[in-house]
Amino acid sequence: MKISKENLSKLQENLVKSHACGTGDEVPLEIVKIMLVLKIQSLSYGHSGVQLATVERLIDFYNNDILPVIYEQGSLGASGDLAPLAHLALPLIGEGEVYKDGFRQPAFKVLEKMDWKPLELQSKEGLALLNGTQFMGAYGIFILIKSCKLSYLADLISAISLEAFDGRIEPFTDLIHLIRPHKGQVQTAERFRDFLNGSEIINQEKKHVQDPYSFRCIPQVHGASKDTIDYVTKVFRTEINSVTDNPNIFIGEDTIVSGGNFHGQPLALALDFLGIALAEFGSISERRTYQLISGLRDLPAFLVSDPGLNSGFMIPQYTAASIVSQNKQLATPASVDSIVSSNGQEDHVSMGANAATKTLRIINNLERILAIELFNASQAIEFRRPFKSSKFIETFLKSYRDKVSFVNEDRIFHYDIEKTIAFLESFQIDE
Repeated sequence: MKISKENLSKLQENLVKSHACGTGDEVPLEIVKIMLVLKIQSLSYGHSGVQLATVERLIDFYNNDILPVIYEQGSLGASGDLAPLAHLALPLIGEGEVYKDGFRQPAFKVLEKMDWKPLELQSKEGLALLNGTQFMGAYGIFILIKSCKLSYLADLISAISLEAFDGRIEPFTDLIHLIRPHKGQVQTAERFRDFLNGSEIINQEKKHVQDPYSFRCIPQVHGASKDTIDYVTKVFRTEINSVTDNPNIFIGEDTIVSGGNFHGQPLALALDFLGIALAEFGSISERRTYQLISGLRDLPAFLVSDPGLNSGFMIPQYTAASIVSQNKQLATPASVDSIVSSNGQEDHVSMGANAATKTLRIINNLERILAIELFNASQAIEFRRPFKSSKFIETFLKSYRDKVSFVNEDRIFHYDIEKTIAFLESFQIDE
């Protein structure tokens, strides 16, 4: 069907309106802001056929914290993230809703306050705005940033657990890792040696020959997840510096090519891989928590002095186990699924958007699991006194104790877990 020249602008507006079919929970505003900058980046390469005014308006939105209301559900991750990006584009034409100054409000009212006129989209602009992988990309970038921090904290918290469990340092010696030199494994072992340098606890003579795998194999397990984070980072670094709409315009060659750069398969596979790696950080963390409450190695059962009268740390482990189990369910790959859409034209889709939203849930769950391990490990290490850990770990624990006190008898642990999560969120890494 040929569209008359006078209707081209109307067609672009109709495309944006009709594709705004998102539903479900709202996308976190931090991720919406990343979506804006990624869309700006992709359009700025000059292969999308958009007006300069359109890119400038997106930049104005970003700089003035005018953040469109976008919903989690609606993208198949194939023709790009159509529904979410339609909601991103609606405010450009004065439609939809935005957050501005902390309030959700109609976009046209914000445009009026800013003395901006709605854009009149020109030929190809609707497609350029709707096609693209910026929803998946923004989720991935947000998750990767948090992954790097939680990877570090997983090492630090497990080092405290190792001390509390009276574990051995030998599995972290450089010799055994240099003969199996996976980057993440070597890095993890080196980090442990730094964390534990000068510890009285780790240097005590040990009665046991070996530790359970959840302690002994930390370099191998944490290291594999670190290597996954590195791989996924490379995928996303390529993606966010790419053009992912369709068709693509090549001015020098005087040609327009309709292809498939909007397909989210690279991101879908990477997000699924990342979700599995993050779930494994949580899985091995919960096992260490379980070991700490089991009454082993001179630690009291459930980490309280009177376990008959007090349940102690029994139920926080239940909570961790529940979350770990949920993460295992969420880690089932989305990318192995596909469903036909668009009357058979879009007959293979990536489901990368679903991979993105569930991987965000996985990493938020991981933060809770690590918080519970820290809550347990900080309690357990007190039973090693008067011996001390390293100066670094003792300083970290002192900061934590300012937020969460030692448990002498049962209390409402929900508050302690929430305070621990807040402590981890506020923790700054100087590495």
